[in-house]
Amino acid sequence: MVERAPEDWTDTEKELWEAFRQGDVFDRRARKSAEDDPYGSAEWGSERTVRAEVLARLLLAGPTAAPGRVSSLRMNGVNVTGALNLAGGRINQYVELYGCRFEHKVLMSEAEASTVRMVDCLIPRLEASRLATTGDLHLARCRIPEGVRLTDAKIGTDLLLNVTHLGSDRYGRALSADGMTVHQDFEADRIEVHGELSLRTARIGGRLSLRGAQLHAVPDNRICLNAVRITVGHTAYLTSSADGGWFGSRSYYGSGYGQTAPAGAPSTPFRAYGQVRLSDARFDGACLISGEFHLEGDDELSLRRIHTPELRFTCRMRPTGPVSLSRARVGNLVDTPDAWPLGKHLGLTGFTYEVLRPVAPFTVQQRIAWLEGSTVDFQPESYEQLAAAMRRDGADDDAREVLYAKQRRRRETLPLPARIWGTVQDVSVGYGFRPGRAALWLLLAWALGSVFFATHPLDPLKADEHPNWNPVLYTLNQLLPIVDLNQGAWNPGGLAQWVSAGLVVVGWLLASTVVAGATRMLQRG
Repeated sequence: MVERAPEDWTDTEKELWEAFRQGDVFDRRARKSAEDDPYGSAEWGSERTVRAEVLARLLLAGPTAAPGRVSSLRMNGVNVTGALNLAGGRINQYVELYGCRFEHKVLMSEAEASTVRMVDCLIPRLEASRLATTGDLHLARCRIPEGVRLTDAKIGTDLLLNVTHLGSDRYGRALSADGMTVHQDFEADRIEVHGELSLRTARIGGRLSLRGAQLHAVPDNRICLNAVRITVGHTAYLTSSADGGWFGSRSYYGSGYGQTAPAGAPSTPFRAYGQVRLSDARFDGACLISGEFHLEGDDELSLRRIHTPELRFTCRMRPTGPVSLSRARVGNLVDTPDAWPLGKHLGLTGFTYEVLRPVAPFTVQQRIAWLEGSTVDFQPESYEQLAAAMRRDGADDDAREVLYAKQRRRRETLPLPARIWGTVQDVSVGYGFRPGRAALWLLLAWALGSVFFATHPLDPLKADEHPNWNPVLYTLNQLLPIVDLNQGAWNPGGLAQWVSAGLVVVGWLLASTVVAGATRMLQRG
């Protein structure tokens, strides 16, 4: 005997019963855009209205499928009255709702399901903590004014929220997905969020895509993205989204799904208005950041202690507040000089990276300014880290320039006597990193010494000997401590003795620096 719909159901609900048994699409659209818009003001009559309890009955204790068919709930353009309560239930049928309205929130906490697709739907709120699906959960192009709760949910394949609009709950949270597990990709391209998007300790097996997302913090909660301790198995995208294909597309994803904007193509950038927290995150593939970060007051872009083989930081507009990379560990650092904030808004304490791969010209002086834009006065390890990365790239001269800048910056932190001595070292030999400067001082000392001794000839060491006097060779003999030019037959006294001794001291200091610089050049050759 064929099961029949309950007698107290409306004719529309009885038709839905039969469509469920047959696995057919229950389509109530008027085929007019103004009347079919689930977010519009058009009234949907009884022919387009079903009660939430009817859907619950079909999904939790529905009729058996018609012979040779697979039962499923597939509805287009339907108004659902009452609160749909599926909490704790087991949903075995495929669920696909397109362009539907829900008058009250949907409850799916601790439910089990295969694949659930609610696309282009108006849902006041979705409660789905600890929801477990074996397939996808799609909420693409939906509007959910009071937000979504997916705490500790387990999504068997993909989670899609592309082009969805989320409002916030009373705590200022728009998406609460702490502890959530998504076995494959979490795609939220062009999502618009007003409130906190919270993914703390979430685990994403594939990609985390927020291309073109628009994240807005609310007054009571200044966090717009909270992904502390998140784990992403592939790549995280906080980047722009190519405009082509999205507007006017009525497919599930938009034809721009999964695409990164080509260089120069019209695109919508990722934008964050509020705090962004990615502290202690792990990205097994890469973390790509090229959005706009509008940071006010105490807002910060926190990348503290992240681990990733590659960090791309290529923002076209400098963040307006602090960016912290303290104790982050990165393989390749791909960046541009104009992407980083100015004015002591950069935290680099303990930041380590293996290779620098700028995508735009990044001079060594700009790199030094990048370091000195750090929030702390002097961090010697930051200079050592940068110099080591440059040596690995074979840029020895740039590495020495960085270490020279380190000594000059260090001098500012020393007591006055040490600063004076440091200034002498800097002016004379550039802390040993400017051998050419030492050579110039050596030539100047040679010239001045030669002039002095030309006007102050010395007496012979032995009165009965008459060697030839050459002030130029005598001065050079004093300046070159390890070279003997046979000028030891003279006996300086008085002022000449002090000048001669001074030339010896200057020669030891400067000549050793020149020799060390020449040795390095020969080794490189």
